[in-house]
Amino acid sequence: MALSANLFLRQNQSLVMTPQLMQSIQLLQMTHFELVQFISQEVEKNPLLEFPSNDAETGSERDGEDESHTHQQDDDERTDALSGDWYDNGSEGSVSHLSEELDSNYSNVFQDDGAPQRADAPELMSQWKSMPGSAEGEAYDLDDFVAGQVSLRDHIVQQVPFVLPDMADRLIGQHLLDQLDEAGYFQGDIAEAAERLGATTVDVERVLSALQTLDPPGVFARNLAECLAIQLRQKDRFDPAMQAFVANLELLARRDFSTLKRLCGVDEEDLLDMLTELRQLNPKPGSGFETGVSEAIMPDVVVRPSSDGSWLVELNPDTLPRVLVNQSYFANVTKNGEEHAFLSECLQNANWLTRSLDQRAKTIMKVATEIVRQQDAFLLHGVDHLRPLNLKTVADAIKMHESTVSRVTSNKYMLTPRGLFELKYFFTVSISAVEGGDGHSAEAVRHKIRMLIMQESPEAVLSDDDIVDMLKKGGIDLARRTVAKYREAMNIASSVQRRREKRALAKVAGF
Repeated sequence: MALSANLFLRQNQSLVMTPQLMQSIQLLQMTHFELVQFISQEVEKNPLLEFPSNDAETGSERDGEDESHTHQQDDDERTDALSGDWYDNGSEGSVSHLSEELDSNYSNVFQDDGAPQRADAPELMSQWKSMPGSAEGEAYDLDDFVAGQVSLRDHIVQQVPFVLPDMADRLIGQHLLDQLDEAGYFQGDIAEAAERLGATTVDVERVLSALQTLDPPGVFARNLAECLAIQLRQKDRFDPAMQAFVANLELLARRDFSTLKRLCGVDEEDLLDMLTELRQLNPKPGSGFETGVSEAIMPDVVVRPSSDGSWLVELNPDTLPRVLVNQSYFANVTKNGEEHAFLSECLQNANWLTRSLDQRAKTIMKVATEIVRQQDAFLLHGVDHLRPLNLKTVADAIKMHESTVSRVTSNKYMLTPRGLFELKYFFTVSISAVEGGDGHSAEAVRHKIRMLIMQESPEAVLSDDDIVDMLKKGGIDLARRTVAKYREAMNIASSVQRRREKRALAKVAGF
């Protein structure tokens, strides 16, 4: 077969991901904090972008130089008219002039007066007019009035000199402190620490025992049993019975009270008293200290009932980004060559950013409105009426792609009369109903299982099979293994363990 060169024409379509399109997709899935950071970076590098000012005078100056020049003339005329008056300015000369004209002394007799005092409670300034700074309308940063947070490490470092006076022991203690986790547990190895520091294991054990006496009680424990034992020793309650109780925590997790009574040598009432005392201890001694910065969640969408019985859905104005394009600067600045090309590119990027932000807001609004329409029963009656919903249903309703809906619902929150929920919360799988009825949301089914277990009595503890039968009577067709999976996901014990615990608690309560 002979080879020859041929020329063909072919037409096809393909999606080209331009940098601006990729950036628009990223804007859609950004959180409020990430979006504010991105806009701030754009404003810094783009001279045509600026944040809107809340000052009305600043806005009037942007309207034109003529208007500002007119205001300046008016100010000059008022100044000239008052220049010969007896209250011309606030200097010391005006005070003496006032004293001569009115035959009174207006000098400050309190020479020790200092600078204006800062407000101690800025949130009450609108109510207390006599508060320092309330008359000036001064803005205060609430972070200035928040008490400083002490970390677990700083708290322990302050106590170390009192239990380790020797410098060599403090060096060992410093090394052990570096291996302390956020919960207050020691995660290192004694033999490895001794080898690294050139000390004996006896010295390291002695230093660790001294550190275990520090506050908070239970710190520097190597496991949960040792943590509870340290706290019980400080309370002088670590008797042989309690020691055996702490040494067999796995039996307590299985609610095997009969074996625990035999090992501890106590009756059922004493065992329950020991259990009550154990529950008052702190299994994570370091949890009470600040470990990171807490960020408040700001809702992107606010839903509230309307007067006509429907739901009013609107975007939260506090999370809407505000950015302006300075068209007058682009029109008035002298442009030649490279400057013109640079400013033209800046103007194009600025216009693209404003359009992308506007499209982002409209897309979030469309998705949120459709979610509210689909989950109207949940907003009225609660989680029992949460409908099964998927991304495709919402995407088809608003004529968008599923990936777009997925990006919109990521890390976005909706404030409703039922509380604050992530948009992803409203998307749950469907549980089939009995005899072809309407499907049920998986979240609603989990809630029903939780409520059934909470309402059970010690004499009639529900097994997984009993829960399956009760759900079928309610029109929910669910397998027993699915009930067990949901129960374990909610950290609910089995029927055998719940029966042991509830019967023991009922005996103590006298029922």
